[in-house]
Amino acid sequence: MKKAKVYVNTTLAGILAEDETGYEFRYDTDYLDSATPVAISLTLPLQREPFHEKVLFPFFDGLIPEGWLLDIAEQSWKISARDRFSLLLACCKDCIGNVSVIPSEESEANDE
Repeated sequence: MKKAKVYVNTTLAGILAEDETGYEFRYDTDYLDSATPVAISLTLPLQREPFHEKVLFPFFDGLIPEGWLLDIAEQSWKISARDRFSLLLACCKDCIGNVSVIPSEESEANDE
């Protein structure tokens, strides 16, 4: 199972995971209980229950680069264009906007 921590600015907002059945996004309870939580997307409103999809959520898929930038990412990291979760993990640590997607093991190493 692949996992990533999803941040809004520098605050942990939730966990995104991929397994053999599809994808799950779950907001962090501390984030939901904070003074001013903000939904990361209109399609992923604030809620305690996890979201499940068989394909990568459109919001996250939209963060992945396209065109020649996607070609560079595929060649540099040897990732198939069909492996959307791996592309998300490789390319979206510092993407446009206030949302960042960090591989779980990498974010845990940075927390130490």
